[in-house]
Amino acid sequence: MNPGQLEKQLHSEGFRHTYVWEDGPDCRYADHTHAVETAHIILEGEMTLTMGGRSTTYRVGERCDIPAGSVPAARMGPAGCRCLIGEK
Repeated sequence: MNPGQLEKQLHSEGFRHTYVWEDGPDCRYADHTHAVETAHIILEGEMTLTMGGRSTTYRVGERCDIPAGSVPAARMGPAGCRCLIGEK
């Protein structure tokens, strides 16, 4: 996986702000709101995202998009998670 190429892809899709974010093992985020649409591409580790009562685990190379105004909760895997995030 090439983070530079992934960043270019996000920019081409209209994600103007991109950055790499890292969380430690088993880090959790309670329900929260995203003011803007976000895309998360997993670079290392894994993240389980819960929205609307449904949980999905994303692993290296996978992407999850979170619509603006949604209310997700997240839990990182036992090795933590590092991801490239794009914001519209």
